Amino acid sequence: MTDGWLPDLTKTRAPKYLVIADALGSAIERGNLKSGDRLPPQRDLAARLGVDLTTVTRAYETARQRGLIEAHGRAGSFVRGASPAQIEDAARIDTGMNMPPELPGDMLGRTMRDTIATLLADGSGLRMQYQPTGGSTADRAAGARLIARAGVDASDDQIVVTPGAQNALHAIANTALGPGDAVACGRFVYSGFKVLAARLGLRLVPLPRIDGDVLAAACRAQQIRALYIVPTNDNPTAATLDATTRQSLAQAARANGLTVIEDDVYGALCTAPAPPIAALAPERTWYVASVSKTISPALRVAYVRAPDIGSALRLAADVHETAIMAPPLNAAMVRTWLDNGRYDRLVEAMRNEAMRRQAIAADILEGLPYRAHSQGYHLWLPLPAGLDGAELADAMRPSGLSVVAGDRFRVAPGADQAVRISLGGLIDTPRLARALHLIRGHFDTRQQRPLV
Repeated sequence: MTDGWLPDLTKTRAPKYLVIADALGSAIERGNLKSGDRLPPQRDLAARLGVDLTTVTRAYETARQRGLIEAHGRAGSFVRGASPAQIEDAARIDTGMNMPPELPGDMLGRTMRDTIATLLADGSGLRMQYQPTGGSTADRAAGARLIARAGVDASDDQIVVTPGAQNALHAIANTALGPGDAVACGRFVYSGFKVLAARLGLRLVPLPRIDGDVLAAACRAQQIRALYIVPTNDNPTAATLDATTRQSLAQAARANGLTVIEDDVYGALCTAPAPPIAALAPERTWYVASVSKTISPALRVAYVRAPDIGSALRLAADVHETAIMAPPLNAAMVRTWLDNGRYDRLVEAMRNEAMRRQAIAADILEGLPYRAHSQGYHLWLPLPAGLDGAELADAMRPSGLSVVAGDRFRVAPGADQAVRISLGGLIDTPRLARALHLIRGHFDTRQQRPLV
């Protein structure tokens, strides 16, 4: 039982039941209260705080309505976590997407509820209507400010708001490329772009190594039109390009007239990212930033910085023809958070949760040859001989841990086996630890088995 937790009722004149409920949320966000912790009995807490029992009862009910805690009759009230049934349901419908972890204390849910209430209370009906092609002026300006944080200058007229990064990639490929065009990429590539390439008739050219010299050599060997790259915490391989490599890629793109599609959806989680390629070769680069991968997939908002205004207009027209617009309330929420500082707090909370989960993985998987970014929520694990990626993914599905075989991302032919492991989604940290121990067991068993 969390007997040490005691809210301070002296710092505000707000109703005491709200102070207690808010203090619960803050303690959960800070990690002082964790999923499964039992809260003090209501009568005991009332006595310790010197308040009426009804005050504590109302506070606990408010916290329950916010999704912070759950009551189990005589057993008491507990800090809420994802239930086994929820995790099992998620395992059954696993799409293989790399999902951010749930933030503690229903932080995102509470922030969304508060923001939506504020947006709807101002009496404006504009957010309930179709938006201008490419996004409203205010939303495009918000996107320009967000992208400027990464070191990429952009006018509002170069920004297009899209319903998620996948839609952005589809519109970019459809606008800037044509059937038969060759696109350089890594040996393993984000599966969403791989599907787009097949749908649009693009030819993916895997590079044995991602750097400017290799890219230039590939351009000499064949005609290449574009480069697709996830520069920070690559999905799936978790590789991050250093500043020198990015500079070499920018130089090779300029020298060979390449279009660069820079899919930087994980960059905001990194506290010290290298300059984007869009900052080094802005006239050649489409730069994509998204909140779906940094905060939640429920937020279908991405921002594209086009190489020039004409390209932005063409991209906006394509988005309008295929998806109309980003959800207006989603876009308005993100803009509000960028203005009032909540965006930074949410991203910081996501970064901290990712780092906490990476620390768990580092402890359990110590010695295994995996690659990960310390501020990301997935890892890439090459497998020993005899351990098949698809079989391992199937075996792990009941655990609630998202494991995807490397063949889904493979561009270059090869027999080497690997898996991408997502540490996010609904799985809580106790189940995450158990699942990672199971991964370790599969790995060690096959590694120790003599080859015949």
